[in-house]
Amino acid sequence: MNLILLGPPGSGKGTQAKILVKNLGLVQLSTGDMLREAVKSGSDIGRKVAKIMDAGELVTDEIINSLIREKLKSKNSGFIFDGYPRTLNQADSLEEQLDQAGASVDMVIELTVDVDQLIDRIVGRLSCVNCGAMFHKNNQPPKVEGICDVCGSDLIQRKDDNEESFRTRLLEYYQKTAPLTGYYHRAGLLQYVSSVGSIEEISERIEATIQAS
Repeated sequence: MNLILLGPPGSGKGTQAKILVKNLGLVQLSTGDMLREAVKSGSDIGRKVAKIMDAGELVTDEIINSLIREKLKSKNSGFIFDGYPRTLNQADSLEEQLDQAGASVDMVIELTVDVDQLIDRIVGRLSCVNCGAMFHKNNQPPKVEGICDVCGSDLIQRKDDNEESFRTRLLEYYQKTAPLTGYYHRAGLLQYVSSVGSIEEISERIEATIQAS
């Protein structure tokens, strides 16, 4: 199975993807993780990505498509695409790459949540400088303040995790991603799942949607 998770920043795509990886045995391809790897590498493309992200903008299709292409070449399994595609260009690129491998997208799930809740999630979000694990100051605090539960490294708040930068990212997300709704709806692949509630409640809704297909 190849599954796409859509949803604005803060909708819980990464958290739910990891649960699905455990339950379905798929490989998670997270653009967020791949971009963090690029930034951490200090390479030319990593510095370019860091500058774009610090400005609260979305990384170009060319960069994202190339990162996904390399990951698909290195794995031979079903995938969960977390945060990809975000544009019609990326959707076309993914379809082409999967077609070349004799595969296709089986389902697209869009996680829905209102803007006020998204802002609350983002401005309180903390991320590990080493492994990328995510926490929240109020909703999911670490056991020890400022320390990652997973690897023990420091937790930070990203420069763009503030309301002003987030609103810029959110506007750009909807402008570029909205056409995907029609794209996958016409293909008969799109399902909506509410991302309001506990992690467990959202996970149950997603799994029920998959089982019902």
